[in-house]
Amino acid sequence: MYQFVGQTLTMAQYIVSARKYRPDTFESLIGQDNIAKTLKNSILRGQLAHAYLFCGPRGVGKTSTARIFAKTINCLNPGPDMEPCGKCESCLSFAEGRSYCIHELDAASNNGVDDIKALIDQVRIPPQVGKYSVYIIDEVHMLSSAAFNAFLKTLEEPPAYAIFILATTEKHKILPTILSRCQTYDFNRITVDNIVGNLRNIAAKEGISIDDESLHVIAGKADGAMRDALTIFDQTVAFCGKEVKYEDVVRNLNVLDYEYSFSLVDNFLSGDYRSAMLTFDEILSKGFNALHFVAALSSHLRDLIVSKASVDALLELPDSLKAKYKAQADRCPLKFLYDALDITMRCESGYRASVNPRLHIEFALMKLSFLTASQTAAAQMAGTQSARPQAVRQPAEAGRAASQPTASAGPAIAGPAPAQTAPVQPVAPQQASPEASPARETAARSQDAPAPAAAEDQPQPRPRKRRAAASESLSLTSMMDTGTPEVKPQASAKAGELPSDETMTGKWPELVAMYASKPRLANTLASSKLAVLTEDDRKILVFNVLNQAQKDWVESKLLHELEGRFRALVGDARVSLRVDLIPEEERPQTVYMPSEKAKDLMSKNDQVRSLVSDFDLDVK
Repeated sequence: MYQFVGQTLTMAQYIVSARKYRPDTFESLIGQDNIAKTLKNSILRGQLAHAYLFCGPRGVGKTSTARIFAKTINCLNPGPDMEPCGKCESCLSFAEGRSYCIHELDAASNNGVDDIKALIDQVRIPPQVGKYSVYIIDEVHMLSSAAFNAFLKTLEEPPAYAIFILATTEKHKILPTILSRCQTYDFNRITVDNIVGNLRNIAAKEGISIDDESLHVIAGKADGAMRDALTIFDQTVAFCGKEVKYEDVVRNLNVLDYEYSFSLVDNFLSGDYRSAMLTFDEILSKGFNALHFVAALSSHLRDLIVSKASVDALLELPDSLKAKYKAQADRCPLKFLYDALDITMRCESGYRASVNPRLHIEFALMKLSFLTASQTAAAQMAGTQSARPQAVRQPAEAGRAASQPTASAGPAIAGPAPAQTAPVQPVAPQQASPEASPARETAARSQDAPAPAAAEDQPQPRPRKRRAAASESLSLTSMMDTGTPEVKPQASAKAGELPSDETMTGKWPELVAMYASKPRLANTLASSKLAVLTEDDRKILVFNVLNQAQKDWVESKLLHELEGRFRALVGDARVSLRVDLIPEEERPQTVYMPSEKAKDLMSKNDQVRSLVSDFDLDVK
């Protein structure tokens, strides 16, 4: 705030919120309750370590906790809950920055061996006021290796009055020898609810009017760091003044508004890809990053899935937005949300590899807009497919019933067949196929022709399987009936008897002949050594291949097909095939090197061997 004093323009002293509202007691520490409780208990029981390591993300209270801890152990009159009194000489000197018991060192700018040596010399001086000399070393990971090594001995065996508190954001950069000498405390990111609650209290103290949605935007932008949240809060107040509105916060922080995601999902549900693409163009015109837009859309879909599952604990949103998410989630099918999230995640992962990033995202938006229509069409097609077999089977069963003679319990009497008295269910007219017309003529003649006399011991003729008509050939049932080979029982085999070994080995050449169009495969199968095994109530024909690669390929690609064809040839479903490797000693030795080829040729041809011997040729 500026004030005019005479002709001079002066500025009233202003302290940023991150410093003004910095925690000075364990009670005011936000989001680190477990660490605060542990430190207070160690003070109460007198179990103080000589070295502590505070590590965690930025802005979560590591240095503030170190200061509170140092002030508390030197406080002359601590409270019953181990909080510093703030009134004794030690507390006042620390608050005024003149304490000789609490020392802070920035390791980022004092990271050499000489700086550590100066610190070691300072450690030898006992405290003037208070019990302990506390040394807070911030950003300790910035120390050089030589400085770490120079600090090891003092850190391991310091004076009884010296306590070291090391703070860092990168724990992995600290030497293991340092870590083993410290008690390590891991600080967590501060939750959105804790940040919102602290900002709400600060806004009330400063007389600032701000709604929960704006506070959640600020907390989300801070990414778990309270210091960042307070800095963004000051920036927002500087832009908006005492009356902070959600629209101003979104515009000032360049944050994508929730309304864009809600409107886009509505466009996807209605299939309006034109509006979705116009919304994306508007977002780009406002300077937003396209990849951040896709990430925000994925996060919105995730929140919709969580809302649909009624798991509010996973939503870091104000109550007004939770209700809005719940209302839109109720309108979205769960399958749509899953598929939409899959599309956005794939779009996000392939964005950087795309030659035309904008077209890549626009294509994803079109797929999202057509998602509901494609799911509806798939559901209708599934319903049609499930209803079609029943409609197709009705005329087929009617034809079989008309052509099959009726058997009576007593002696049959020749005469005209009785008229059918049961009502016939009307069937939609279908186009007659040439193959179906003889069956219909036979059924028509059977209405007028006398039924043949049937003896009790005369077996009933087996009804011939009628080939499906043209309209019937499209059904799954007809495809399964005509495509599956019928296994006929062996004529010489008795019921329940397994086929003989000779039968199984005798059918193998017929199976090999089926693969004559693939000479290499046929040669491999023809050269296999066969063995028949009997296990329980089935027989196994074992054939061999040359190497493991052939065995793996046959088992994964061909064995099921071979087994089905072999069962059809043998006429028994209780037989199976198994592939095995030819024993090592029986495998043919393949000749590769020229010297090996020469020796092989000499062993097979006496003239070549004589020629090599006469001219004293070298075959190595």
